[in-house]
Amino acid sequence: MENKPAMTREQAAVFMLRVQGLHGDKIYRGKEGLVEFTRNAGCVQYDPIDICGKNHELVYHSRIKGFSREALNQVLYEDRRLIDIFDKNMSIAPVEDWPFLDYFRNHFNGSGPHKEEIDRLSGEVLDFINKNGPVCSADIKFDKKVDWFWAPATMSRVVLDTLYYRGMLIVYERRGTRKYYDIPERHLDQKILDSGNPFKDRKSSVSHHILRRIKSVGLLWNRPSDAFLGIHGLKASERNHAFEKLVTEGDILEARVTGIDIPLFFWSGYENAFGEVMDGSLESTRMEFIAPLDNMMWDRRLIKEIFGFDYKWEIYTPEAKRKYGYYVLPVLNGNKFIGRIEIVKDKQVGRLKVKNLWFEDSSSDTLSINSEIDRCLSCLNSFYYE
Repeated sequence: MENKPAMTREQAAVFMLRVQGLHGDKIYRGKEGLVEFTRNAGCVQYDPIDICGKNHELVYHSRIKGFSREALNQVLYEDRRLIDIFDKNMSIAPVEDWPFLDYFRNHFNGSGPHKEEIDRLSGEVLDFINKNGPVCSADIKFDKKVDWFWAPATMSRVVLDTLYYRGMLIVYERRGTRKYYDIPERHLDQKILDSGNPFKDRKSSVSHHILRRIKSVGLLWNRPSDAFLGIHGLKASERNHAFEKLVTEGDILEARVTGIDIPLFFWSGYENAFGEVMDGSLESTRMEFIAPLDNMMWDRRLIKEIFGFDYKWEIYTPEAKRKYGYYVLPVLNGNKFIGRIEIVKDKQVGRLKVKNLWFEDSSSDTLSINSEIDRCLSCLNSFYYE
């Protein structure tokens, strides 16, 4: 492989922002932009917590011109071009990726809490859905509470969740935070469902999923990373083998960054973007509020190395130990993270408001910067209260 010139940290930052659709003007628009960005990203992480917009909404809002919940619901639950699916934890992914995620479904088929009881009840639940159509957990009367991944849940929810993780159900629609499930064959192309696992062994599967995560983040290194969450049981030896295989086959290319002592890697499909960043202008004046679980933020140690921005999502940090706040968003301005912002709902006036704003340095606290923050807040308000 041809040795590429070393990037500066600023060039690495611009490259990541560019392939993320966060550099310069928004390149994605409307429903088609939603589908195109998700295909490029592989998946967008879903999280139900709604303080100033849910994580996936904030990810899309920062990239899609004219993004709306209505458009997302249409491509998810009417057009079925995107799908709620387990990938990097709960995610939204292109529906054509269903066969490639068979590994995750098999994991939930073979193990998990309460497996014996779930297996015993699953036939009854599937029969009920076949006869009655889409259901939520309130429609299934297994009221016993059991420990579940994030919090105790009724057995109804546990069985439905597990059948969904196994691919025996899909999300038919969401009403608020409540999921309604149905049989996949009623809504997905049978060719997709019949495709089967395309990987001959676990090594091939791991390599594929690591490539998807490298493509999704933009730049990644061969070291433990939250970007690899969801690749169950991933060992260092498997990760090393995957990187070696992907390099040998030309799927990923190496990038050296001045001041970072190990190589980074990017998807070979981004080679033109790499060249343009190395040769072109680095300027961008765009400001965005970035979601806590944004694809670009999946490896926060990498973000610190490249951008010099040390971000921690403190939602699980006890209040007394938080440095900033419960749900704080990084503020991206041009090629830099200039601070972080805590936005909350003002229920009295039906608007979002800034609870706290922290700048990384005093030079960021200027009239023009504050004007841009007001503009971004107004834009987010228009989406949130559409």
